[in-house]
Amino acid sequence: MSTANHMAERIIVALDYPDAERVERLLKQLAGIPCWMKVGMELFYAAGPRFVARLKEAGYRVFLDLKMHDIPNTVKGGAASITRLGVDMFNVHAAGGRAMMEAAREGVEQGMDGRGGEPKPLLIGVTQLTSTDRRMLNDEIGIPGTVEEAVLRYAKLAKEAGLAGVVASALEVVAIKERCGDGFVTVTPGIRPAGAAIGDQSRVMTPKEAFAQGTDFIVVGRPVTAAPDPRQALERIIESVTA
Repeated sequence: MSTANHMAERIIVALDYPDAERVERLLKQLAGIPCWMKVGMELFYAAGPRFVARLKEAGYRVFLDLKMHDIPNTVKGGAASITRLGVDMFNVHAAGGRAMMEAAREGVEQGMDGRGGEPKPLLIGVTQLTSTDRRMLNDEIGIPGTVEEAVLRYAKLAKEAGLAGVVASALEVVAIKERCGDGFVTVTPGIRPAGAAIGDQSRVMTPKEAFAQGTDFIVVGRPVTAAPDPRQALERIIESVTA
């Protein structure tokens, strides 16, 4: 496998579109690039589970980003249903607590019944959104301390609950790996290529910087999906991390 393809397999494109038609156009433009695809709330609520199946049939690995956060029994059932969809990764909010995350893991096991030798999806916990800064964390959410301290607390809790990893800013990756081990997966949104607009993100890094921190996957949305030429934009990101 080429270095470019290897790095492409660590890039997750966020399909932040309101309908499947726009995604279909993007898929044609990105054909042949072995990146992951992230289906978030906007697209999932518009296109539903069938579109996840469409992406799998097209050969993509899918990260279903619904950030479940509810009572343990409800999350367990939701995790089982998501696992049956055949996604490769999905997430829950670590703020839901250890019992909820353990229930999600049990839901994965339940959803794997009858799926033969298929691999389990990676179950990861959301620590703090990359739009969260310290003022919001302290004054609005009501959690004292720094954002990094809150992220590490949730990462440790997710590991204790048996999750495969967490979603966190690239700024916290080194500390998470030191606390939870190199095998604990980190998925980092808030990625902006050099010169790109930050938008509504507070804690950002370039793709090259994020991988240099040791992250496993980066999530890139608008810098690709809103670009005049999405394929060229993604290829430039791949080039920037393989140079």
